[in-house]
Amino acid sequence: MDVAIIGGGPAGSTAAALLARAGRRVAVLEKDRFPRFHIGESLLPRGMGVFERTGVLPKIEAAGFVRKFGAEIVTGCGTRESRFYFKDGFRAQSDSAFQVPRAEFDKILLDHARDCGAGIREETTVGALHFTDDGARLDLSGPEGASTLHARYVLDCSGRDSFLAGKFGLKRGYPDLKKIAVFAHYENVDRPAGIDGTLTRMVRAGDRWIWMIPLSETKMSVGVVIDTADFRSWRKAAGDVLDSSIRMLPAVAGRMNSATRCTPVFSSGEYSCRHTRLHGPRWLLAGDAAGFIDPVFSSGIFLAVLGAEHAADALNEVLDKPSRARVLFPRHAARMKKVMAIYLRFVRAWYRQEFIETVLSPGAPFEIVPAVNALLAGNISSSFALRWRLALFRLIVFIQRFLPICPRLSLQSAELRPPT
Repeated sequence: MDVAIIGGGPAGSTAAALLARAGRRVAVLEKDRFPRFHIGESLLPRGMGVFERTGVLPKIEAAGFVRKFGAEIVTGCGTRESRFYFKDGFRAQSDSAFQVPRAEFDKILLDHARDCGAGIREETTVGALHFTDDGARLDLSGPEGASTLHARYVLDCSGRDSFLAGKFGLKRGYPDLKKIAVFAHYENVDRPAGIDGTLTRMVRAGDRWIWMIPLSETKMSVGVVIDTADFRSWRKAAGDVLDSSIRMLPAVAGRMNSATRCTPVFSSGEYSCRHTRLHGPRWLLAGDAAGFIDPVFSSGIFLAVLGAEHAADALNEVLDKPSRARVLFPRHAARMKKVMAIYLRFVRAWYRQEFIETVLSPGAPFEIVPAVNALLAGNISSSFALRWRLALFRLIVFIQRFLPICPRLSLQSAELRPPT
């Protein structure tokens, strides 16, 4: 086997499809059986190019997913809101992406990897992994019992609980991003007609924010993100926290008068993480296994498939020229750390009131809001024109902390109180 890929989510499936299409022998080892529920349901336009390259884009388009044209930010105090259409982003190259129920979307990607020639082993777990000078031996447990797989290289796409990060003790958290997300799917949530009804809605209150992501004509993903310390201090069930947060924010509650929950309430905490290394002599990390920041800018799937593409390209070359690993593996790690650093900076800014006041300020100069819009669409280019506008935006946010260049906002709904 050329490459063993641990994990069959978007990163693993994308890497498998690219490598199999290049004629490589690939095995995907997935612990679950698809379809399975997962969160992270919003795509970015710049990720569509990767799906086009793997050949899966026509299948995604044929699935009937909601086409997404942008996002909107609404303040919890109800005094300000703004819509950001991808077409208006700085030097926009695409005007849309998709909102995707992950159970269906991930299965499309995994099945496509199978169609490309990758070997897919679902309900298969890796019990132990031993590296040698010429590859790796993986001890597996699956529906047919125990087995052993030998591969020249291992690509870990096993998510935030990365197998290799655990094996080598690589995982580190972000002390300032200790959050918990509580979420569920709802039927019959009100939304506007036309493209405004496709937007990801982010309602920012003082101590929490809520996402609303339309998944079909009738279904919507709704979740609240709060500090882990607050969640624990309230001593309430996750469902109670979600329900009370919805009721307390008119910008959310006003759309949910007829809504009914159609899934259990799920929660995910302490998800923001990084890893001290993303590669070794015979292995690479990609997707959430390489690090995850925050759900706020819907960057999860985009960074996953971007990292999978980089990793697959590196592996494809290294399989022919093993000595190139000394250059290509560190290059993959450097690329991903650079991209994640860009989003990390803006995620941290999102949790500051000055960011919201600046991004929602009318008449911001020098196209800085379209530059932020471009980032929301996944534009991570190194062009000077984009970089200086983003740098200026960050400077204004910093100044706003001490001197109100933009109008001050409270963000807090009058009804918002901790759950009782």
